Amino acid sequence: MTDQTDQTDPTTTIPTRSTGAIAPAARGPRILLYSDDRTVRAHVRTAVGPRLRAHAPEIAWAEVATPAALIAAADRGGWDLLVLDGEADKSGGMGLCRQLKNEVYRCPPVVVLTGRPDDGWLASWSLADAVVPRPLDAIELQRAVAGQLAATA
Repeated sequence: MTDQTDQTDPTTTIPTRSTGAIAPAARGPRILLYSDDRTVRAHVRTAVGPRLRAHAPEIAWAEVATPAALIAAADRGGWDLLVLDGEADKSGGMGLCRQLKNEVYRCPPVVVLTGRPDDGWLASWSLADAVVPRPLDAIELQRAVAGQLAATA
């Protein structure tokens, strides 16, 4: 059997069980996660999980810990969602969210993690598409991520 896939197509191909034919594999969402705290990044990844639902493609996570790395990655594009830590030291996710929304052409949706529920008004200033307050609730965070990805699909 010959594989006649387009080399420019970013999806991979897998044989289907029923026919053995080559079919494109679904690409999972690409999420860029910014926090200067590795425990916050680990908590977010664990809370959201490896997939949005059973049998869905795996999420492709990319993590950055500095504002410069976040801006450079966002400028390169290709992200389905950005998750930003609003409580990051030196450059918080809310200010960076506003900057990205104003400067990045077709900026993907942004979920901002705030320090407390009362920070919602500040997150609205940041132009965030969704806000999840601390303490992070896994179900609320997963719903926010899934909701933003579904809105752009």
